[in-house]
Amino acid sequence: MWFALREPPVHLMIALHSAIPETLPRRGASSMKKASSTVIRAGLLSLALVATTAADECNPNYSGVTLDVGTRTRPFIASAIEMAAKGWEKRTCGKINILEFPVDQLYQTYLGALVAGEGKFDVITFGPFWTPDFAPYLSDMPASMRGTESWNDILPVYRDRLMVWNGRYLSQTIDGDQHILYYRLDLFTNPQERQRFKEKYGYDLAPPATWAQYYQIAEFFNRPAANLWGTAEAYRRGGEQFWYFFTHAAAYTHHPKLPGSMFFDPDTLDAQINNPGWVKALEDYINGLNVAPPGALGFTSADIHNIFAGGSVAMNFDWGDTGVNAADAKTSLIPGKVGTAMLPGSKQVWNYKTKQWDAFPTVSHAPFLAFGGWQAAVPANSNHIEAAWNFIAWLASPDVSGEAVVTPQAGINPYRQSHFDRERWLKLFTPEEATLYLDAQRESLQSPNVALDLRIPGHYAYTQALEVQLTRALSFEISPQEALNNVAKAWNALTDRFGHDKQRAAYRASMGLDSEVK
Repeated sequence: MWFALREPPVHLMIALHSAIPETLPRRGASSMKKASSTVIRAGLLSLALVATTAADECNPNYSGVTLDVGTRTRPFIASAIEMAAKGWEKRTCGKINILEFPVDQLYQTYLGALVAGEGKFDVITFGPFWTPDFAPYLSDMPASMRGTESWNDILPVYRDRLMVWNGRYLSQTIDGDQHILYYRLDLFTNPQERQRFKEKYGYDLAPPATWAQYYQIAEFFNRPAANLWGTAEAYRRGGEQFWYFFTHAAAYTHHPKLPGSMFFDPDTLDAQINNPGWVKALEDYINGLNVAPPGALGFTSADIHNIFAGGSVAMNFDWGDTGVNAADAKTSLIPGKVGTAMLPGSKQVWNYKTKQWDAFPTVSHAPFLAFGGWQAAVPANSNHIEAAWNFIAWLASPDVSGEAVVTPQAGINPYRQSHFDRERWLKLFTPEEATLYLDAQRESLQSPNVALDLRIPGHYAYTQALEVQLTRALSFEISPQEALNNVAKAWNALTDRFGHDKQRAAYRASMGLDSEVK
């Protein structure tokens, strides 16, 4: 199916600077020596027999088809695609050509190719927050992929919310992303440490229930002389900084009785990012610098993976693959010592309607689906739409994805019911680690107050405006309140520029306030 290109919306033109040119076609030449007609006929017959046999072994038969699959630079995600490609190539006789790009170049690269109609990619992998921008240029998921046993195995929060845009199934979840808490089991269970902590703070040492406890525990274990720090977060602009800030904010702004109000007023679409809940979150985020290793302002999410696995922090929060990598004895200094828990919450959550803090008798948790999990989709201008969707179905199948979730450096986190089969995880974790990891993942994903990431047309422009001001606040150039006032002003201006009514409708749909699936 070919897609008739339309002029891109204004937010795409703002973000799109240039498209990466299509690679030059590969050329080759061959020659044959003369042979007798008898030999030629025999050779052709032999080749025909071989081709027939090969065709019989290919199911379905995609001989001669090469799929160009775009993804981020390995190891994460790209290595999982490579694992799946080997099995798919053997089964179908097709070929997979993996095109890798630095994660900060993916949006521009994909958008440029999609808008230009280049046909550069047969499959693209991306975050669900870009779906609104890519949607006009994507093919629909085949109906045959839905309603199956494999389909029903996908957790509803991914299947029913993140694979759909404007009533269309456009992508397949291939990774289940959320932020969760990690901590050093050996430190938290040490009798001497537990005694000293209780003497100092008056309560038992355990995974923190609130962000206030989180920073008390981080302060307790912050021991630079012993090469141990309390925690570490990603602070570098362009290093996935804003997701760590969003994680803090979810606890204070994702009100369990006011769905969809974390980022914007869902009725007016006025930015909420400068309200007291967000200011408190930014104060917490900045406070983390006091208990972080040297150079923290330069940390990216990749650094966070390595720092925790290196054993130099008592705890941190990050995506699910951090736990897998930290449990890997080949690369980690703390195998067997990986504890996992739900993110901290708060007993007070900002109410945007009353403009007051609402107090709760118990801790209100708002597990945050940071990023939301990698998606795979097929551009409408691909020459191999059927084969491309077939590969995606294979990549996301229970068996193939089930192997990827327990493979270090694959970057795939649970998104299926079957991924929670405890036995598969014992190849990595001790029984205690496996139980803690799976319980934290499941409890977070099933929480009635799970917080979805920002998903709105022009996401790139909104987050870029945010990171400019976050960086200024982290450098103590301006106050948290001033920084977020600047962000709110920028966000409201972007909303008006992109089209207020259109943005409001899109935001409400993305937050589940209006029906997405027709």
